[in-house]
Amino acid sequence: MSAGIGAGWTSYLLPGIGVRERRLTVPLDRSGRLAGGVELLVRELVDPVRRDDDLPLLVYLQGGPGGANPRPLRRDGWLDVALRDYRVVLVDQRGTGGSTPLDGEVLAGLDARAGADLLACFRADSLVADLEEVRARVYGGRPWTTLAQSFGGWITLTYLSVAPEALRACYIAGGVPGTPPDAAEVYRRTFGRVAGRTREYYERYPADVDAVAAIADRLAEGDVLLPDGDVLTTHRFQSTGIDLGMKPGTERMHWFVEKAFARPGRLSAGFLQEAMVRTSQADGPLFWTLQESIYGHGANGPTGWAAQAERDRRPEFGPDRRPLLFTGEMAFPWMFEEIRLLRPFAGAVHELAERTEWSPLYDLERLAANEVPVAAVVYHDDMFVDSGLQLDTLSRVGSSQAWVTNEYEHDGIGDPRVFTRLRELVRDRGGEIR
Repeated sequence: MSAGIGAGWTSYLLPGIGVRERRLTVPLDRSGRLAGGVELLVRELVDPVRRDDDLPLLVYLQGGPGGANPRPLRRDGWLDVALRDYRVVLVDQRGTGGSTPLDGEVLAGLDARAGADLLACFRADSLVADLEEVRARVYGGRPWTTLAQSFGGWITLTYLSVAPEALRACYIAGGVPGTPPDAAEVYRRTFGRVAGRTREYYERYPADVDAVAAIADRLAEGDVLLPDGDVLTTHRFQSTGIDLGMKPGTERMHWFVEKAFARPGRLSAGFLQEAMVRTSQADGPLFWTLQESIYGHGANGPTGWAAQAERDRRPEFGPDRRPLLFTGEMAFPWMFEEIRLLRPFAGAVHELAERTEWSPLYDLERLAANEVPVAAVVYHDDMFVDSGLQLDTLSRVGSSQAWVTNEYEHDGIGDPRVFTRLRELVRDRGGEIR
């Protein structure tokens, strides 16, 4: 995987935002086992009237894994807050967005072991090394501040473990990993949360209990094809419940279910199109592919399809049960059999699930001695990242503060108040805001 280095910056304007961007190539595998490079897209956002000012840098760490940075349409939310004081840096994570893509076409030519070795180069340690290269080559080694959404918090703790001198302050929204990481413990906690969120959905829209059951009954008969030719199974339909962890996900689910039947017994084209978009992972195949690999750390053993193992212990999630329970941020082996864009990843993902040795992600002693200001919002009812695990980790990270709230779902970062409050927590202890 290789690409050329872009020459200089390209500049343009979005509404209320000055943009410039460039590309640079970094090593694929810094251990030297795999040759080649990956290209990174570096995009910088600034208030147009301050484009020539010497502003501090804020790098945004996108959720995922395998998530590209946001493509803003306007100046709002956390970005509006940030542009008042910072030059915002968006580096598309390797394999995503405008950076060199990693998709099924690449994996199709590799055997399972080679594919797993390649995927292992797309974890948080590689992402931090990429950011350090961008910081050195593009910004002259200037320290910067990070703002993390979800999986961005995983990246943050790796960053604090390996290069805290690069960081002025770290802000985290709904994304503090449990440490030491344990995939099985994560799913022991989150399956119950998804069941609870499904019940809340049905309590709000009681007619949807029967509507969802009718969809599941029709899918159980088989031969329901999505527009791309994949079969829509009941467990694939259940996976659309991931949206229940967002706002207004409950409402989106209600309207999705409402349009299911064009006529009795026949699912509508609109419903099938939306089901395909919600579940195909056309924009981000690394999301499910790396979902459990983010918990691999040192010699902590195989993740072993932890989500599937937990589901097997919970018969209430069976596709034949009614009311039907949805699932959330959980990767299952069937995804790599039934979803055409994920099938080329199957051998590599199964290989990763059995891997016993991983590159280390966290230095727990260094985190305990951390002096970089860290402020994290912990969403008490977060469906994806357990609040108890987040608080446990933060209790062992030096110079960290937690703001616990039930006002938001996992995507609370969209409210400008969230970033504002996190900055205030650090400011009130004498840090970061100049």
